[in-house]
Formats: sequence, structure tokens, C-alpha cells
Amino acid sequence: MDEVKQSDVLIRPYVTEKTLNLLSGTPAQRYRDGNKIEFIVHRHATKTDIKAAFEERFEVKVENVWTKIQKDGKHAIIKLAEGYSADDVGMRVGVF
Repeated sequence: MDEVKQSDVLIRPYVTEKTLNLLSGTPAQRYRDGNKIEFIVHRHATKTDIKAAFEERFEVKVENVWTKIQKDGKHAIIKLAEGYSADDVGMRVGVF
């Protein structure tokens, strides 16, 4: 299998009401689930590819990456390390 180019890994942010709650968490969750952002990614990208591409593109540190495949493509939920803000990344990509 050909390796995915780093510039092709992140396709677009995935924005729904639920994913907006992931950015900062909700008061009901006591903000414990915050600081995450969701992206549609290349179908053959690995978690390591996604982490490296995200860190390079947005100049942040990634703590963890979860992936799931749905009808509209492969989704990656990216949790940023402490000290970095998913809200800031969201503003840079036009989520708000």
C-alpha cells in the first residue's frame, strides 16, 4: 500500500453540534471531555500519520487520536495536549 502524503491526510474539519461540544466540553460534563476536534481524514491514513500531519500543520502537540470509519469517510477525533487549545485551532480552520 502506498504511503499517504502528509499534505493529503487532513481533508476538512467535521462540524456538528456534538463536535462543537468536544472543543471545550459542556458544563454537564464538567469540561472533562473538552479540547478535542474532529476531522475527516484520508481513508488510508494511520493514527501516526494523522498525529504528525496535525502537529505540523497547526503547530500544536497531540495527546491522542481516535478514528472511526463512517459512510462519509474516515473520521479522526484529535485530543490536544494540555497547554494547547482546540478552540484556537477551530478558529484558524473556520469552525466558528
